[in-house]
Amino acid sequence: MTEPMEQTFRQLQTRLYECWQGTETFIPELPTGPGGLERDIVVIPSLSFAQPELAKIPGYTHYEERQLYTLIQLRNPRTRMVYVTSQPLHPSIVDYYLDLLPGVPTSHARDRLLLLATYDRSEKPLTAKILERPRLIERIRQSLRPGKAYMVCFNSTPLERDLAMALGIPLYSTDPDLLHWGTKAGSRELFAAAHIPHPDGSGLVYTVENLVTAIAQLWSRHPHLERMVVKLNEAFSGEGNALLDLRPLRDFAPGTRSQADQAQAITTALEALDFQAPNQTWDSYRQRLEVIGAIVESFIEGKDKRSPSVQGCITPNGDVDIISTHDQILNSPEGQIFIGCRFPAEEGYRLTLQTLGRRVGQYLAEQGVIGYYGVDFIAQTDAGSPFGWDVQAIEINLRKGGTTHPFMTLKFLTDGAYQPDSGLFLSKHGRPKFYIASDNLCQAHYRGLLPNDLLDMIARYHLHFDSSTETGTVFHLMGALSEFGKLGLVSVGNSLPEAELIYEQAIAVLDAAVY
Repeated sequence: MTEPMEQTFRQLQTRLYECWQGTETFIPELPTGPGGLERDIVVIPSLSFAQPELAKIPGYTHYEERQLYTLIQLRNPRTRMVYVTSQPLHPSIVDYYLDLLPGVPTSHARDRLLLLATYDRSEKPLTAKILERPRLIERIRQSLRPGKAYMVCFNSTPLERDLAMALGIPLYSTDPDLLHWGTKAGSRELFAAAHIPHPDGSGLVYTVENLVTAIAQLWSRHPHLERMVVKLNEAFSGEGNALLDLRPLRDFAPGTRSQADQAQAITTALEALDFQAPNQTWDSYRQRLEVIGAIVESFIEGKDKRSPSVQGCITPNGDVDIISTHDQILNSPEGQIFIGCRFPAEEGYRLTLQTLGRRVGQYLAEQGVIGYYGVDFIAQTDAGSPFGWDVQAIEINLRKGGTTHPFMTLKFLTDGAYQPDSGLFLSKHGRPKFYIASDNLCQAHYRGLLPNDLLDMIARYHLHFDSSTETGTVFHLMGALSEFGKLGLVSVGNSLPEAELIYEQAIAVLDAAVY
């Protein structure tokens, strides 16, 4: 970015706090200050990742629906929203969310919601599509009230920064110049600097030769390691991870053979890496390695092992808020790819996650980072720990993630708040709430279902969220049903067992209804 453009962006960002203030808290009384709480929010739910990474997610453009939880901000009768997608949202999907909106007539909220689309089914990120359409940008800009608008996104890249500058509004997300802290290598640097416990591993490497050297050095430090995990530096949801099994290489363990023989054995073993993403090959993986780099770290073994995470937010004025903890539901057998989550995380390490997550957030804030972030951990039973668990951080995500939208959906539904002293969430009626959520309910027999078909099933079999009991299920990714047979859901209960029962019943009813 040129210096004049950088100055323009910095100047826009100085207006962010004023534009953002008050938009995330519903205040029913009319404001008295100049301009009051009039705000315009531009939502750009683009998954702005490299094409090889996006191609691994079936129906990824429909993930643009996940940020529909932001409609909760239309509870403020003086807030307006512009929501842009690649393809038009089905009207029934929008109605489904607006009907859940408490405290404001649906028609009033709809009048303040401008839905726009690029009508572009290509595989480019949504933000790139918008930048190619100057008339669309102008239409967005003309809809905004001067000095009262800001932009939010799923993840921030130079594309989102360019769009914010084209619209002339500040961006509530991390400056792309700071994204290093959300990479695999940057995460490891921060953990070391902030004294966050994390597995031993390497720095960033860009060649197979250097990767082999890093593996050999890590093995030398930990000769009893059984496996290591290689991670592409900028992959997400575990799709860039690959496991290296050292057990077949015991004849080449540190100190048993020459360095040259060991290096040759490791090089050969890399061709048989256990890739976590489907259809990945060593050739394609090596190509990505040479472009974006990779790290290698110790793989934590253990039978009773969990994958929790903590979510935080750094506000435009630099405050760090911990907003949730989760136990992630990962794929079997090795648990490297995110497919869902449970809220809250296990009580035994929930507050430890908060403490470490806040320390990470404070370090990020000192670097100038703002917006949502998450930290993923590995938790393992440890009789020597005062809480019975050993917790190791493994990576930072400087973006919204798979655990963001279910938690925000819970807030959307119950008007409650997270309790930092316990790590629980209490609804406005003081009830503790729990949920199970997934983005990856995918069945071949769901293909061909239209959003209206799903809504009919929801009504007929009482699968909807019941505001009187504050329990039930909210569905998302409805647009991916017909083509991909894919659906997301958040099932809320008054306990984790109840939430799991509601989740399983919703799936069972859908399966029975389709068959």
